[in-house]
Amino acid sequence: MHITFCGAAREVTGSCNLLQADGLNILVDCGMFQGGAEHEVKNFHPLSFNPTEINAVIVTHAHLDHVGRLPLLIKGGYTGYFYATPATIELAELILEDTLHIMTYNNEKLGTPILYSSQDIAGVMSQFKPLDYHELLVLPGKTGEVKIEFYDAGHIFGSVFVVIEAEGKRVVFSGDIGNVQVPILKETESLPSDVDILICESTYGDRLHESSEKRQEIIEKMVSKAVTEGGVLMIPSFSLERTQELIYDLNDLIDRKHHLERVPIFLDSPLAIGATKVYRKYVKYYDEEAKRLVDSGDELFEFPGLTMCDTKEESMRINQVPSPKIVIAGAGMMNGGRIVHHARRYLSDERSTLLIIGYQASGTLGRRILEGESPVNIFGEQVPVRCRIDAIGALSAHGDQKKLVEWIGSGKVPPKQVYLNHGEPLASEALVEKLNETYSLKVGIANFDLTIEV
Repeated sequence: MHITFCGAAREVTGSCNLLQADGLNILVDCGMFQGGAEHEVKNFHPLSFNPTEINAVIVTHAHLDHVGRLPLLIKGGYTGYFYATPATIELAELILEDTLHIMTYNNEKLGTPILYSSQDIAGVMSQFKPLDYHELLVLPGKTGEVKIEFYDAGHIFGSVFVVIEAEGKRVVFSGDIGNVQVPILKETESLPSDVDILICESTYGDRLHESSEKRQEIIEKMVSKAVTEGGVLMIPSFSLERTQELIYDLNDLIDRKHHLERVPIFLDSPLAIGATKVYRKYVKYYDEEAKRLVDSGDELFEFPGLTMCDTKEESMRINQVPSPKIVIAGAGMMNGGRIVHHARRYLSDERSTLLIIGYQASGTLGRRILEGESPVNIFGEQVPVRCRIDAIGALSAHGDQKKLVEWIGSGKVPPKQVYLNHGEPLASEALVEKLNETYSLKVGIANFDLTIEV
C-alpha cells in the first residue's frame, strides 16, 4: 500500500491524496489551490497522476480547496464514481458552478484562463454516488476487498473523515476536522482503533481558538462595538458553514435572547443563500439543540431584519441603507465575490469594522489586510485601510491545536504513524512538536509528490 501527496503539502489548499492498495488507485479529494497568483497558477499545472487510471474518488467535503479540481478529472477521462455524503454532493454542485461563474467573469474582465467548462461540472455531478455516514462501501481489489467508511468530521455540513481498510491495514484521511461545540453540527466522531497511518490536516496546528463558551459573548461584544460606532460591520464569510453558524448566532442574540440591538443585516451571497437551502433539507445532520429548535417551530436561518441579497441589484441597494448595518458576504478570504465591493467602499471609513472569522490563505486580500497592509489594491484602486480590523478564532470551522491533538488520541490507542498535510510549515511543525510531547508515535510532514509506504 502506498500514499502519494498530490496537493496541500506544506500549504493549506489544493487537497489531493492518492492511495494505491490491492491494485486500486483511490483518490481522496481534488481541490483547488487558493491564495495569490503564485498558488492559483498551480491549478493549471498537469495533474501528477493519470485520471483514466483512477478507480474511485472520495470527496471529504464541499469546500473549494477539496472539490475545485474534480472537473479536471472528467476532462482528463475519469469514468468512475465520486463518493460523498448526499449533502456534500449538493453543496459541491453549488461551489463548482459558482467557481465557474467567477472564472468566466474574470476571463471577460481580465483575460484570465478558465479551468473547465459547465460540461465538465455536469460530468462530475452525473458520476457522484451518495454514501452516508457508516454506510460501508466495498470495492473489489486484485486479491481481496477495499473497505471504505465515512465518519462525521464535524467541519462543515456533510463533512467526513475517511477510514479505508485494505491489505490488512487501516488508513484514515482526516479531510478537515471541525471546531468544538459549534452550532448546528454534531461533534467530530472519535478515531477508530488500530489505525496504521493517519493523514491529518494541520491548518491551525500552531494556535488555540477562543473558547466555545465565549463564542456568543465575543460576537455580541464586537457587533455592539461596531453598531455603536455607527459604521458598517463587514464580515467576509465562507458560504458553507461559517455563514450559517453566524446567522444562527445572530438570530439567537437578536431574536431569542434580545442581547443585540436590531440593525439591518444583509446576507449578500447567492452561494450562501443556496447552501442554506441545503442545510434546511438535511435536518438529520443537525445536533440535538438545532433539532430541538426546528421541532419547536423555530426557523434557524430567518429573523426580522435579515435580508437575503441574491441578485446584483439587491446587492447594490445595500449602499442606500444608512449605517449602522451588517454586511455578510463572500468570499471568505476576500479573494473575490461581493465582499470586495463592500471593502472598496468602507475600508477607508474609520467608523466601520472588518471582522475576519475564518482562515486567510497566504496572498489573499484578507490575509494582507489582517497582516496590516495599507493601502490595498482593489480593482486597480489604492484603498487605505482605516477601519477597525478584528478577528475571531472561535468561529473557525477548523479545530485548533488542542482539538487536533485530542482527536488524534481519541481512539483506544493513538495511530501508529501520522503524516501532517493541509497546513503552512510553521503550523505543521508546531503540531509535530505538540504530538511528540503528548503521544509516543511517528509524526512526519507531507511534501508535494512524496510517496510513502504503509
